[in-house]
Amino acid sequence: MQNKPALHGLRRWMLLILGGCLFELFLFGLCFVFPRDSSPALEVKYYLYQIHSPLLRVLIKCWDSGEWPSVVFRLLSLFLSMAVLWAILFKLALALWTSLQARIQLFKHKLIVRWSLGLVGAIVVALVVVKALPATPIRFRASPEVKSAVEGNTAFALDLYQKLKEQPGNLFFSPYGISSALAMTWAGARNQTEIEMARTLHFNLPQEKLDAAFGALSTRMNQVQHWNHVTLTTANALWCQRDYPFAESFLNLVRTDYDADARQADFKNAAQAARGEINDWVLSKTKGNIKGIIAPGQITPETRLILCNAIYFKGKWQTQFEAKYTKPAPFYIETNQTVTVPMMRQEDAFKMARSDDDSLEMLELPYQGADLSMIILLPMADLERSTLSDLEQKLSPENLHSWLEKLDQAASEETSVDLPRFETTESLDLTNDLMALGMASTFSSNADFSGMDPKTNLFITDVLHKAFLKVDEAGTEASAAASIRASALMEHPSFIANHPFIFLIRDNGSGSILFLGRVVDPTK
Repeated sequence: MQNKPALHGLRRWMLLILGGCLFELFLFGLCFVFPRDSSPALEVKYYLYQIHSPLLRVLIKCWDSGEWPSVVFRLLSLFLSMAVLWAILFKLALALWTSLQARIQLFKHKLIVRWSLGLVGAIVVALVVVKALPATPIRFRASPEVKSAVEGNTAFALDLYQKLKEQPGNLFFSPYGISSALAMTWAGARNQTEIEMARTLHFNLPQEKLDAAFGALSTRMNQVQHWNHVTLTTANALWCQRDYPFAESFLNLVRTDYDADARQADFKNAAQAARGEINDWVLSKTKGNIKGIIAPGQITPETRLILCNAIYFKGKWQTQFEAKYTKPAPFYIETNQTVTVPMMRQEDAFKMARSDDDSLEMLELPYQGADLSMIILLPMADLERSTLSDLEQKLSPENLHSWLEKLDQAASEETSVDLPRFETTESLDLTNDLMALGMASTFSSNADFSGMDPKTNLFITDVLHKAFLKVDEAGTEASAAASIRASALMEHPSFIANHPFIFLIRDNGSGSILFLGRVVDPTK
């Protein structure tokens, strides 16, 4: 008789843990209810990672301290640990409800209501805890191969910027997106074409190592999105002419290292349908911001392969600007020419630094979680010789590395920041620029893409890029898509961005420059 209460309690805990297991399965099932990469799916995945992150980080430390039997064992340990935690939360919620019920005499004998409210209470407690936890940067140790790839991507980004800067007005593009799409193409290049592309794109690794490095960077981007409340999606896809004999080894490589969708299309007989499918894919991956990357007439019966990369980012500032402080203010396009813009303002602790010659101010504005940051390079307003043009002339890999290193080493201090609210869209045909940078044969009948087409009948005809950026009080929304088509044949220190500046959005863990641009006129 004396063992009955203990047995009853044990049974109850077993039921609670079983309920925790079922609830854990239910949560993961929610990921498959909504369309992939839709906003609800991303929100569900975010909360799943956040709810699991405290326990997961503890377990990771345990796993790192010794060799555990297998990945399956690790997943099982996480699953069971979460089930026990849910059981404890259910128990606490039930106890709280029982206490309240005794006081207010409601639902006295309704067990289903009690358990339902217990479940709701457990979820609410978990979400409150998640919201209260500070988002912290994700640990990332870049291998020598990843570091080499990032350095090469940065060098190519600045080379391309120097080509594009001659066009008037604002400028915005995704160096990471363009490099990713071209790296997929380079995976199929051979001989002189491979050499030219490697030299132009600053690919300093053998193909197999570079492909693996891009794979590691892609994994890193997914981790940033899952752990912290930002949306950062990268996606690759290639459309092959139906029944065209592409090398299976090439298709396997881009599926494995670039997580690319390999799809079939009929460019010969259904060019418009293929164009619509590609444009719809880019539109969905960039959350409706990039429309019509392939224009009417760009797909011809000779088209055999289209490679696409899409990147979308939406992040909240770690410290948001308050809309009530946004006021109209002048922005000096030139010394004697101004436009009125909505100027955002806030005061908080930020990293700020100056270049050694005092011609440049730098500011880091981190996004939630501090994995990603917007970095602003602002010519000093009080120096007549310090203009955007002067800054662009100095924008080299060596100088940028030196500037960013100095900014990273700076201590955060209370700073008054004035930044214009702006939005910009960019549409670029990079074909001529890439040819001028050294990829001439890639766009001619002399191209050798025998790694993807054993008959060597392919050459690149177009490299198209569209990008979108929106910066406001809450944060930043940015997206970009690259398409490559191959055919046969005050009291505080102040930072006042009220004149043209260069900016970049950087993954702080890997050093990758995801987006790069300049603001000449925030109203355009």
